[in-house]
Amino acid sequence: MGEKQFWSKALERSEQAQNCGALIPLSTSTIELSGPRAEQFELRQLNAALPKHHRPEGPNPNPFLPWDSQLEVERIRNNHVLILNKYPVERGHMLLITQDWASQVHWLQPDDWRALVLVDNDSTGLWFFNSGPRAGASQPHRHLQLLPRHPGERICPRLSWFKERLLVPKGSTGDRSIFDPLINSCVIAERPLTSNPDDEGIILHDLYRSLASQLGLGDRFTQQPPAVPYNLLLTRSWMALIRRSRDRVKGFSVNALGFAGYLLATQRSELAWLKSHGGEQLLRQVVPNCSGSTDAVS
Repeated sequence: MGEKQFWSKALERSEQAQNCGALIPLSTSTIELSGPRAEQFELRQLNAALPKHHRPEGPNPNPFLPWDSQLEVERIRNNHVLILNKYPVERGHMLLITQDWASQVHWLQPDDWRALVLVDNDSTGLWFFNSGPRAGASQPHRHLQLLPRHPGERICPRLSWFKERLLVPKGSTGDRSIFDPLINSCVIAERPLTSNPDDEGIILHDLYRSLASQLGLGDRFTQQPPAVPYNLLLTRSWMALIRRSRDRVKGFSVNALGFAGYLLATQRSELAWLKSHGGEQLLRQVVPNCSGSTDAVS
C-alpha cells in the first residue's frame, strides 16, 4: 500500500495535459483570515473568471461522457476511470468517475466504494463527494474527488474540528449541538481498515449507509434519491457526512471542501462579510437550521 503510482502518473499526465491545453490550472492568491478559528480555513481568491461549467447559469454538456482521454490517469476495475480535474487549484487533483452514466444525486453503490479503495490503497489523501447541485456539485455525472496527501502531511485545515467530533461519546452530541447547526448537521465515524480491498469496499459502503441513516438521509432501499443533499469527506482515519440546505451564500459556492476548510472566493464573493464573520459562520449558512429539516434534493 502507498506506492503512489496513481499520484505519480497524475502528476506526469498533468504536465502533458497542460502543455497541450487539456488541463487548465486555476490561478489563485491566498488571503489571510483573522478571528476565531481562522487557522482552520485556507481562503484563496480566484484571479480570473470561473470556468463555464462552474457558473450557475445555463445547461452544460457532460464532460465525462466521454471523458477527455488526455486527462485519463487509469482505468479502475470495469466500471470506473481515474481522471484529472480539468481546472485544478491543487496539482494532482483527481476524479474517480463512472465510465457509464450514473447520477450524482443518487446513492453511492458498493462498486463505487470498491473502486475508491483500490485507488486509496495506492494513493491516499482527502476524498470528497458533493451529492448534487445544492451540495456544491458542478456536474450531474457521478464523480468522487481526491486530493492526494503524503504521510504526515496535514489532511485539511479543519482536521482538528473533525477530531473533536470523533471524541464525543457515541449517542451524545454535547450541549453545543443545541445551539450549533453546524454540529447538528454532521455525523462522523472512525474508518475501519482491512487488508482485502473488496471487503473494505463493502465495509465502507455499510458505514456510509449507517451515517446516512443517522443524518436523516434515508436508506437506499426505501429512499430514492437521498432525502436531503449532503457532502461526504473521507480520510484514512474517518468518514464524515454533512447535511446541506443550499449551495451558495454571500457569493461563495460551498462544496465538501468548504467543510474541510478550503474556501474559494470569486468576483461575486462578499469578502468583507467573510472577514467580519469568519469561515464557520459561512458554513452555518449552508446547513439546515435544525436537525429536523427535510429539504429535498433538487
